[in-house]
Amino acid sequence: MPGKHQHFQEPEVGCCGKYFLFGFNIVFWVLGALFLAIGLWAWGEKGVLSNISALTDLGGLDPVWLFVVVGGIMSVLGFAGCIGALRENTFLLKFFSVFLGLIFFLELATGILAFAFKDWIRDQLNLFINNNVKAYRDDIDLQNLIDFAQEYWSCCGARGPNDWNLNIYFNCTDVNPSRERCGVPFSCCVRDPVEDVLNTQCGYDVRLKLELEQQGFIHTKGCVGQFEKWLQDNLIIVAGIFVGIAFLQIFGICLAQNLVSDIKAVKANW
Repeated sequence: MPGKHQHFQEPEVGCCGKYFLFGFNIVFWVLGALFLAIGLWAWGEKGVLSNISALTDLGGLDPVWLFVVVGGIMSVLGFAGCIGALRENTFLLKFFSVFLGLIFFLELATGILAFAFKDWIRDQLNLFINNNVKAYRDDIDLQNLIDFAQEYWSCCGARGPNDWNLNIYFNCTDVNPSRERCGVPFSCCVRDPVEDVLNTQCGYDVRLKLELEQQGFIHTKGCVGQFEKWLQDNLIIVAGIFVGIAFLQIFGICLAQNLVSDIKAVKANW
């Protein structure tokens, strides 16, 4: 009777997971590089790159920071995941997993803290918006961001139109020589649907009127309250987006760790 030979299949790196992780991260890498390039281009147009001190001169938030920070993080993660998968480099894959895991737990902790300390978050949001109101005319990107927020949420200021007293151009003091004195930006105005041309002077002198009269010309609700209302109205959509992002992060970590295990198993047979 001929002897029976047992054949053992040697472990190998799964090509499907490897190239899926590579493809996913190359898209991530390219998007990150694009965000970073847009941020650096915007800073170049504003002269920030030739005068780095301008970054600290702005009292409010420079929206370009979002592009630079998000683009930088995406580029680093995309590079580590892409090259790590392609070259089967366990160090880069572990770096990718740990970095992505840290981001996931930071997001989770932020969500829990935001739920547990609602009042504190609301106060910080008021403070943040008012700091940006002060710097409204200092940066064109910040100005466009505030105008977009006030138009989108039909609001004015953090708590109301009087928050614009914090801005040197809109405050109601007697020493203010600005034509915008006691006014608000045009983004606070109630838009006429039949109006084809935007009236950028619609907010001039509007805070000299009584509060009931103001309601016919501008939005009198604060942006913090309107943002909270928007979150409640779109809670399912917002929660769905966050769950989707969390799922992608966990999926990426699992793929990377599975690939690391395969690589270690193959090396153990050498």
